[in-house]
Amino acid sequence: MLQNINEQKNTLSFEVFPPKKDGEFESAFQILDSLGLLKPDFISVTYGAGGSRSGRTVEIASYIRNHLGIDAVAHMTCVGSRKEDLLRVAESLGEHHVEYVLALRGDRPRDMSDEQYASRDFAHASDMMEFLKKNTRLRMAGACYPEKHYECFSMESDLNNLLKKQQAGAEFLISQLFFDNDYYYAFLEKACRKGITIPICAGIMPITSSKQIGTTVSLSGSSVPKALADLIANYGDSKEDMRKAGIDYAIRQIRDLQENGVKHIHLYTMNKPKMAGEIARAIYRQQN
Repeated sequence: MLQNINEQKNTLSFEVFPPKKDGEFESAFQILDSLGLLKPDFISVTYGAGGSRSGRTVEIASYIRNHLGIDAVAHMTCVGSRKEDLLRVAESLGEHHVEYVLALRGDRPRDMSDEQYASRDFAHASDMMEFLKKNTRLRMAGACYPEKHYECFSMESDLNNLLKKQQAGAEFLISQLFFDNDYYYAFLEKACRKGITIPICAGIMPITSSKQIGTTVSLSGSSVPKALADLIANYGDSKEDMRKAGIDYAIRQIRDLQENGVKHIHLYTMNKPKMAGEIARAIYRQQN
């Protein structure tokens, strides 16, 4: 439950993405049923660029909240959305009893012109948060970047932006994925000195194929430590060996975080419940 975050209890949460095609919803619900058996504290649901799949996000979030009885956090992006678009999505979420959103600027859609981009209603996620706080009943989470956002020129500037999110109403934060815990520990110290007091969930993505790392790094800007690079070099040619090694790396990464006082783990599941289950069971054994 999301209240566990505010009570500073240990939490495990998942991220999923909606199906791209309507015919894939049945399998998506089966995936959610499997993830629900792991009893996460919440499940977040991603959002298409410019809100292109907002209806599917609402439908998946509604299933999580109303069928599985698990708190849902619906991603909401503002880069390609007008105020009326956000209010419409907020109303739909409310009708489905979904209370929380992860408020994000989002990536610029490829078909968005320079003129459209310059005239958008919200330049930053914190601007959208202020609008949502004033005009809706939604409760909000924000994103943070242990190695800073790739567009930001300095960590100090990025932390200033993060503080604005807290001031705008964010109740907790979910981090971008990272592979080197030392970066995360350094980030937590800097955030604390900046005055960030809300809970932060550590975002972990298991790398289970060698092809995945190139896409992941290019999208996230996360650095690849030698231990992970060596793992890919040793096991990348074997699908099953790479899968096992990647899951083991994620488990060891999470255990180190927990041993160093990190209470909140957010797993980027890539809609793979078997993988999530293996990691969750390993973590629970460690805790018990």
